[in-house]
Amino acid sequence: MQKIQRFGGAMIIPVMLFAFFGIIVGVTTFFQQEVIFGTLANPDSFFWKLMDVIQQGGWTVFNQINLLFVIGLPISLANKQQARASMESFVVYMVFNYFLSAMLGHWGNNFGVDFSLEAGGESGLAMVAGVKTLDIGMIGAIAVTLIVIYLHNKYFDLKVPEWLTAFRGSATVVAIGFFVMLPVAAIFMMVWPQVQNLISSLQVFIINSGTFGVWLYTFLERLLIPTGMHHILNTPFQFDNIVINGGLLAGWVNQLPEIARSSGESLRTLFPAGGYALYGLSKVFAPIGISYAFYKTADEDKKAEVAGLMVPVTLTAIVAGVTEPIEFTFLFIAPVLFLVHALLAATFITVVYIIGISGYFTGGLIEMTSYNFLPLGASHWQQYLLLLGVGLIFSGIWYIVFKTMIVKMDLKTPGREADEEEMHLYSKKEYQDSRSKNKRDDPANDPTESRESTGDLSKPEGYLQALGGKENIESVTNCVTRLRVTVKDEELVAPESIFKKYGALGLVHKGNNVQVIDGTDVTFTREEFEELL
Repeated sequence: MQKIQRFGGAMIIPVMLFAFFGIIVGVTTFFQQEVIFGTLANPDSFFWKLMDVIQQGGWTVFNQINLLFVIGLPISLANKQQARASMESFVVYMVFNYFLSAMLGHWGNNFGVDFSLEAGGESGLAMVAGVKTLDIGMIGAIAVTLIVIYLHNKYFDLKVPEWLTAFRGSATVVAIGFFVMLPVAAIFMMVWPQVQNLISSLQVFIINSGTFGVWLYTFLERLLIPTGMHHILNTPFQFDNIVINGGLLAGWVNQLPEIARSSGESLRTLFPAGGYALYGLSKVFAPIGISYAFYKTADEDKKAEVAGLMVPVTLTAIVAGVTEPIEFTFLFIAPVLFLVHALLAATFITVVYIIGISGYFTGGLIEMTSYNFLPLGASHWQQYLLLLGVGLIFSGIWYIVFKTMIVKMDLKTPGREADEEEMHLYSKKEYQDSRSKNKRDDPANDPTESRESTGDLSKPEGYLQALGGKENIESVTNCVTRLRVTVKDEELVAPESIFKKYGALGLVHKGNNVQVIDGTDVTFTREEFEELL
């Protein structure tokens, strides 16, 4: 589980770049709409051509997704010398593609691959950094990268005779990888065409499953959030060939100009696969109803405090799509609320899809505006207005359902705690500690208490000390908002309250796996944290 969660967090490192490049494509598409800018946006005008030049630059990461993961994953998964690991990964991946290209040229017909076809389309072939090869997609690229990371972690420090010192380090890893890629390329040549056929069949099944497929996918995506494994479910859908060739994000961005010109048809008709990229809408509308339910069910003398607590986290969820502070509160106070939340989210997204809404809605309003509202607002504003109405209705449903369950089941949501309890957002770690009466809850047993009170530690320093010191750290990575750490001795990890004093939003602690909910600046926190190590 720790390895899977670490891998899920590592997937986020390359994905973080998509937001900026998506904004570039979305904004330039907006400026190319003649319905808004008239003759200024005529394809023959200098302005349109300038926007086209900028837009082509915005396509960089979408056209090179495989390479982005090949270079980006070692940053999180290599145990040492991550920069060298990225270089090794790129070189060995290219060796793999050159091997595969040559093998397909000689024996591709034996395995159902017509290597004489042009890359792209339905050929099953792709161009990777100028090499015509099999379209192994993001999944194949990640598989090769994981092999290289394993070789790097195992052989980077391999001792060699003095007269072979020129082959130490990265040279050793690449040399071993060179020969390992020969059988790997042969296996892909024999197996991957069948995988492509399977993916094609899966695409047909998913599309034919219609609204039920959208409901089930959204339900599972929300339900997996507590495990940190939801990235493993949604990343292949967004960036690989699972639903459409090239992935949902690239497919949507590629069709934006055409969709912008097709104002008479519904978004679902124009892009039916987008139902699997609507789950972010629940991040916008659910927190409104949930937070208001917390406020209305709070004790009268605590309502002002609940409002002060919930308004910032609600705005964060709506604007940035970061929902952990809200979701973890009711997940571990009353798991039944989280189950109901996942059911409501899946139902909401399905209804949105049924009424004809599609697109790329996976984050908060910032992302949604860039990918949807800005480039398509002029041509599809009626549908977005309908979306707003349906979303607010479901916000009301969330409110009614949560309020009813909180009152009927007497759930201790914020503002309903015993008078002596401090009001705050809960996490998994705190829930477990409160029931096990763990001795670490006693400040007298907390090794960080004396240093914490002096206020002389930075956030990363405080986290490190609260995690038991650098000797207790086995590995560290991050996702969008969480610092994910594997510790050697879980008993040395301090209570959540200590992490919060250093700036954490919360803590998830299960066994040796610790996730510090740090916020959207977690990348910088991790860099400082690793420097301390």
